[in-house]
Amino acid sequence: MNNSRIFILVFLMLLGVSFLAYYYYEYKQSPRALPTLGNPGHKVGDFSFVNQEGDTITQKDVNGTIRVIEYFFTTCKGICPKMNENMTEVHKAFRGDKEVMILSHTVDPETDTVEQMKRYADKHEADVSQWHFLTGPKLDLYEMAIQSYLITAVEDGDYDTKITPDFIHSQYFVLVDKYNSVRGAYDGTDPEKVEKLIEDIKELKREKK
Repeated sequence: MNNSRIFILVFLMLLGVSFLAYYYYEYKQSPRALPTLGNPGHKVGDFSFVNQEGDTITQKDVNGTIRVIEYFFTTCKGICPKMNENMTEVHKAFRGDKEVMILSHTVDPETDTVEQMKRYADKHEADVSQWHFLTGPKLDLYEMAIQSYLITAVEDGDYDTKITPDFIHSQYFVLVDKYNSVRGAYDGTDPEKVEKLIEDIKELKREKK
């Protein structure tokens, strides 16, 4: 075999290796697209609530981050303890990663004062730079749940912003991307669904727009 044929053979082999490497990178390593929930163009709106340290947290404080949203109350004896046990696993998975935030909203602000939320946050070893336990006016909390995070939270009938509704808190964790779009909802009582949430957060961290 002459040198030209050897050169061609080596070239073809290298081309094949390069193609396989490209395929692996593009199709195996690139993030899979997560759906965007809500009507086209839906975005999470502005808010202003108080966290467990008594600091006011607004949309400006979380812009550009991936957020996990939940609604709960500290005196709940039903699903909330399991939800926040699982949310602790999300917190552990991204602790120290300022790109990921957790916003836990109370549905019972009359009981869940700043002091009460602080005790609850400390129980879950929440890093306040990443995990905010938020309280505020009940109507504002509910409006965010329904209008921004798309959580069905009202019992029987339409939502009336002039009347404080009876709130049925959801077991779902909501995933919001860096661009304020809702990208998923996950049963916070199901460890398998929470593990999927963790994997989807990793996908969003790799996502480029």
